[in-house]
Amino acid sequence: MSAEYLWYLPNTVEPGHRGDDAHDGWGSLEHATELALAAEAHGWGGALLGTGWGRPDTFTLATALAARTTTFQPLVAVRPGYWRPAQFAAAAATLDRLSRGRVLVNVVSGLDQPAAYGDGLADPARRYARTHEFLRLVRRLWTEERVTFHGEHFQVTDATVGPRPFATDGRAHPRLYFGGASPAAERVAAAEADVQLFWGEPLDGIAERVDRLRELSVRVERRHAPLEFGLRITTVVRDTTEEAWRAAEEKVARMAVADGEVSGAGDRRSAVGQRRLLDLAGRGEVLDTCLFTTPGRFGGGGAATTWLVGSPGEVAAALAEYRKLGVTHFVLSDTPYRRETARVGDLLLPLLRQP
Repeated sequence: MSAEYLWYLPNTVEPGHRGDDAHDGWGSLEHATELALAAEAHGWGGALLGTGWGRPDTFTLATALAARTTTFQPLVAVRPGYWRPAQFAAAAATLDRLSRGRVLVNVVSGLDQPAAYGDGLADPARRYARTHEFLRLVRRLWTEERVTFHGEHFQVTDATVGPRPFATDGRAHPRLYFGGASPAAERVAAAEADVQLFWGEPLDGIAERVDRLRELSVRVERRHAPLEFGLRITTVVRDTTEEAWRAAEEKVARMAVADGEVSGAGDRRSAVGQRRLLDLAGRGEVLDTCLFTTPGRFGGGGAATTWLVGSPGEVAAALAEYRKLGVTHFVLSDTPYRRETARVGDLLLPLLRQP
């Protein structure tokens, strides 16, 4: 199976996201378009657009960028507590049709100031049950006529979405990405997601989770094509090993000055997937060949908790090891975004796409 390589576009009100140096035009359509066009020009298939309350609306930004690009695929992060499935299915199908099949969807279950937009569901088990219904119902609305569904969290009667998503021989609707490391999250992924996204864990952790999710897919009697796997991680790539590690250490030093060291209490309050990442520092500063765990001690969260650091050949070899485990979707990033979109694209992607 061929691999997909996506980048990441910041989607925040304030500049300086994860050390980015852009200030002029931050938050404008022009700046976002510049980054999306840079992703196109330097070989990326598209980019993940982050979501969060108090940030620009992700779907609105995706629509604007799709109109200003040619091949760029927006991976649109959405929350079931913010969208209702029928409205989302219709909006996403419309954008997918207008962009001729360029929409990707990342469904996020984690908490994010839910009271601010009227989401009263805080219990993790019930949130994942709601996400399961959301994914199942969106799929049905994209592929069936006159859908009736009466679940615990969502209900529709005789619903038909028009227009349909842009379909091809190998694609009936936008691909559904999903993340989460808890048992409840993995059950949702095994049953209804197209791609399970992992954070940057070492190879042994990813191998364990791939095996478990494949077994779980059988146990839950998955009705769709086999679950695929993706990796969301920061990549610090420079011409030489020495340059890459010097850049990584300089970045961590700036993080230490700005944020200080993350407390153990904060670690314990984190979600399961984030806690797995933060615990990696106890195994060593560098795991596998070039997985740098130290950023998690100084405020790095999510994809910024662990970094792959090295020359283009070293990082390409590290990513190839994930591919051997069955990972075929990669969402990479580094800052400053404008510069690293080009650098990582030009240095790393040709190596990753070699036969």
